[in-house]
Amino acid sequence: MTKSPRTTIRQPKPEPKRSNRARAVSELLPDVGRAAFRKFGFVQHAIVSRWSEIVGERYARVSSPESIRFPQGKRAEGVLHLLVGGAHAPMMQHIAPEIVERVNRFFGYTAVARLQIRHGDVKRPKPAAPPPELKPLTEEMGESLRGIVDPELKAVLESLASGVAAANFPKIGRID
Repeated sequence: MTKSPRTTIRQPKPEPKRSNRARAVSELLPDVGRAAFRKFGFVQHAIVSRWSEIVGERYARVSSPESIRFPQGKRAEGVLHLLVGGAHAPMMQHIAPEIVERVNRFFGYTAVARLQIRHGDVKRPKPAAPPPELKPLTEEMGESLRGIVDPELKAVLESLASGVAAANFPKIGRID
């Protein structure tokens, strides 16, 4: 008895659903950042953005992660390359086991086995500018918001009204 060759029919992959809506840039940035960070040795870009949470503000001020290099074909027991500013390298070397432990706790597995420290200038992003001062609400705007019961909605609308009042829009005649 001979067996006939099996023929498998491949079903085409369904096309992804397309949304005909405008997407916020913040929605697209994680994908762009993910590709760039992987190119430079980071499995997750969150290690850079959340560095101060991982090691603490004190150590984050003087250090910055550059990359994680893994052994060929592995995604564990890598080497975390740190950029350390000034004379803080001996301190960072002293607490290296603690940093390795914290990074591994962040990843949830033994992603990093050791640190490699390099001297350099650590550049910290400048803090965001404070929001512009808002003018108090006019009586007319305050009266229109008085009937709103929901405190959260009222606060948001008051903030919006203050922002509109603070902007110097040209006066346009009222249409009744």
